[in-house]
Amino acid sequence: MRIGLFGGSFDPVHVGHLWIAEAARETLSLDHVRWIPTATSPLKLAGAVASSEDRVEMLKLALADNPYYELDEREIARGEISYTVDTVAELIQEMPEAQFFMIIGSDSLASLPLWHQPQRLLELITPAVVQRGGEEAIDFSVLQGLVDQDRIDDIASRVIAMPIIELSSSELRQRVQQGRSIRYRTPRGVEALIQQRGLYRSDPSTAGAPENARAID
Repeated sequence: MRIGLFGGSFDPVHVGHLWIAEAARETLSLDHVRWIPTATSPLKLAGAVASSEDRVEMLKLALADNPYYELDEREIARGEISYTVDTVAELIQEMPEAQFFMIIGSDSLASLPLWHQPQRLLELITPAVVQRGGEEAIDFSVLQGLVDQDRIDDIASRVIAMPIIELSSSELRQRVQQGRSIRYRTPRGVEALIQQRGLYRSDPSTAGAPENARAID
């Protein structure tokens, strides 16, 4: 069993996330992709804008029609700062015969040495890094000192090539706050739930100029 782990705040989930998950599934020949919404990320202590319950509900709507996608709520249930290494260790204990891949963006790779127990994490799971269209070659040298060169070469062989996707969760939140359309940027059910519950109408994180568009956010 080959399983991709796709973690993030998904605040909200959008078509860029879905596109990445599908590209990862095909590139890595995954049996399924397990989506893991974070509770509180150690590197984003301000937390998500929407509640955990709303983010989980949006994911359920977005993933419902794909049998290769599975929602894993363990970090939400844990209800504390989420360390990826703990989640991965739990999953390996539950499914010792499975091979796991961690789907991350190149920006997350660059910060990986700052993660909790990065060396142990890399012993447990293989990162699969998304290279967005227009990006420079991914710098895997950040892993030096954490793993040997053979391991770095193996990780570098798992790159998930993507076209340019000018879309981010923060952009969607800003559009909602401004009363602009998010149609076709997120699944219709997610859009309807955002409207129904009035999510992101007063999102302080959207003030000022939007951040650079990213597909993983």
